[in-house]
Amino acid sequence: MTPSPGLDTPRLYRVSDAMRLLSMSRTVIYEQIRAGRLRSVTQGRTRLIPASAISDYIALLEKEARAS
Repeated sequence: MTPSPGLDTPRLYRVSDAMRLLSMSRTVIYEQIRAGRLRSVTQGRTRLIPASAISDYIALLEKEARAS
């Protein structure tokens, strides 16, 4: 049985991974989560950011940049 395409790509990222991917500090990541601009989920005590939320957040930033 061969794995489906994309299974080797994480679908959920820890905050530390999102910090690296977005080049943002931990504080800014949590500010964006609190503001509702970056979606996240929790699993137990761990906050995780879906890959789709990171893509959506980047698209939001690009849209805001075009609007200004």
